[in-house]
Formats: sequence, structure tokens, C-alpha cells
Amino acid sequence: MGRGAYVAAVGDVSFRLGAGECLALVGESGCGKSVLASALLGLLPANAETAGHARLADGLDLVTADERTLARTVRGRRIGLVPQSPAAHLTPVRTVRAHLEETVRALGEGGTRRGRGDRLRAAAEAAAERAAFPRTHLDHYPHQLSGGLAQRAATALALIGDAPLLLADEPTTGLDRDLVERTIDELRAHTRDAGRALLLITHDLAAAQRIADTVAVMYAGRLVEVAPADAFFGGPGPRHPYARGLLDALPERAFRPVPGVPPELGALPPGCAFAARCARADATCTARLPALTEGVACHHA
Repeated sequence: MGRGAYVAAVGDVSFRLGAGECLALVGESGCGKSVLASALLGLLPANAETAGHARLADGLDLVTADERTLARTVRGRRIGLVPQSPAAHLTPVRTVRAHLEETVRALGEGGTRRGRGDRLRAAAEAAAERAAFPRTHLDHYPHQLSGGLAQRAATALALIGDAPLLLADEPTTGLDRDLVERTIDELRAHTRDAGRALLLITHDLAAAQRIADTVAVMYAGRLVEVAPADAFFGGPGPRHPYARGLLDALPERAFRPVPGVPPELGALPPGCAFAARCARADATCTARLPALTEGVACHHA
């Protein structure tokens, strides 16, 4: 793609997420899931453009909020983030314990100097325990951590502030199945038991089924289906052909991959972006972009 090209990385995204609810955002790599999370927190590159609205319960619009507001009152306090690439978000010259204690301190640990160190240490160890991060590795530096341990360290950091909304971008990457389930269960407790909201971005459909109340499927930068999790994973199942293909690709189901590859976001077709991979596509699909209507964007739903 040439320099100066315009790419519509994400568009026409609309959903609601209430307290105590989990929305799982799923889709293939490169479809725009992480771009959406970065846009909500004002973490996109300087040359990126955003439009629309993303309002918190108190009315604050994340899209129009300035950097000072996002840095001082939103990130870590009202919205926690488990980043997709945790190692890149950890300072290489600080231990995991130092990261955790610094975050506790930044989010409002008070009190007198006497005993403050003990409280910081206890709070850091409690956060590590919630994310199944071993206490024996708290004094390790980021380069001494495996990918799975770095992921758990990032999850621990995100949970410290007990933010009303948590954005978890692939929080189970690099974890074995037991730790995946433990992490997902902790995130579920963080939301349902405490009345917080969770936006879970994941490729792991089994994890999504374990925790989600709602499933949103993204393809080529747009939502193609939004459905209750019970209906999506059970009966009647997904209504969009791409969403059905994702489930059919699972080993415990048909184990049949979705044919073809997604289109380049900088060269999207005029009609449905999935048409070239869809067995049901016709002239209408290739010519006209389907709107998200009653939870699905498909001319044949």
C-alpha cells in the first residue's frame, strides 16, 4: 500500500455494554478488534482519525475527550486495559513488583509513609495472585518472563484499579488451558460479581463461551453479527455465514476452516467484504454493503 493511503480500519461499530456484563469481540487477526480498543482509550497513532461517540455511564465521550482527561481520569481508573502485546508495555528496567507497586501508588494509595511500603507490597502481591502470577517471579524483569507470565503480569496490572470497565485484548495468549480457564474465571468474577463491565477481545471461542453474555463478530473492520452468547454458541447458532464458519472451524465441531483470506482494509469491495469467501453470495452481495439490522449484516440472514 502506498504512502499516504487512507485505510478505514474500523467503521459502523455500535453496541452497548452494561455493568456486570461481558461482551466478547471475536474475529480473525487484522479485522480491527485491537484498533477499536486503542481508539476507546485514545491510544491510536497521531495520524489516525476517529469519529462518532463512545460514552461512559456518566456521559463522558471517550472519542472527544482530550489527552489530559484520558490520562488522569480514565486510563486505569475508569477503564483498565490488558494489552495485546504485554511485553511491549512493561518497562524493561523495572521488576514486575515495581510495576505493580507503582500502579497501586498512582491509583491513589494514601496514608503515612510508615507502613505505606507494607501496604504497597501487600497490594502488589494480591494483584499478582488474582492473575495467577507466581509470587516467586515478582522480582523478575520483563526479559526474564515467558510470554504467558508477561500476559499474567499485564492482567494483574489491569485489575489493580478495579475499574468499572475492563478492556482485555487477548488476555489468554500464551497460557495453557488450565490458566486460560483460571484467568477467564477471574475476569468473570471481576465483572459479574462486582458489577463491572468487560470487553473481551479474543480468538479463543471457548473462552468467549465460558464468560460472554453477548458475542460481537467483526470482519474487515465492521460488525457482522451481535447476538446473545447462549443463542450464538447453542441454538439457533450464528446467523452470518462468517460467524458460522468461525464455529465450524473449531476441532470439536466440523473442524472445517473458512475458505480464502480476508480482504485488505485499504482495498475493500463495494459490497459485502465476505462475499468472495461466501458460498451464498450473489450479485446483491457484491454490489451493496449490508447494514447491521437486528443483529446481523447479511442480505441472506
